Amino acid sequence: MEKRILVLCTGNSCRSQIAEGYLRYFAQNKAEIYSAGIETHGVNPKAIAMMKEDGIDISNHTSNNIDEYRNVDFDFVITVCDHAKENCPYFPSKAQVFHHNFLDPAKAKGTDEEIFHYFREVRNQIKAYCENFIEDNIKK
Repeated sequence: MEKRILVLCTGNSCRSQIAEGYLRYFAQNKAEIYSAGIETHGVNPKAIAMMKEDGIDISNHTSNNIDEYRNVDFDFVITVCDHAKENCPYFPSKAQVFHHNFLDPAKAKGTDEEIFHYFREVRNQIKAYCENFIEDNIKK
């Protein structure tokens, strides 16, 4: 049976979208991956660009609200920012909950080069986390 994984963030625009892309990549059809936010902000164009740079296309992802998944029985819920962890509405589920607070690359300031460097750094942290998560929880 396929496992269902939900990645939660505040706006479902950047960190959760990157995590969804990497979880899909590493799970290789062994899990259904969803992402959502407690708000929806659209998918961040820089997140799309950073993932494309690493060979993963998230340009067709949509920004979804947690309410859209109230009736889905998840096996795992991963919050990728403290704000989502603290403000996520409770919904009954047997899901195991994981949390890792990644810095928000959308808040990066500076030159384009500095901003992209920051995005890459956060992207690489999320990539490593997702690869380990799939190895530890899905591919066992």
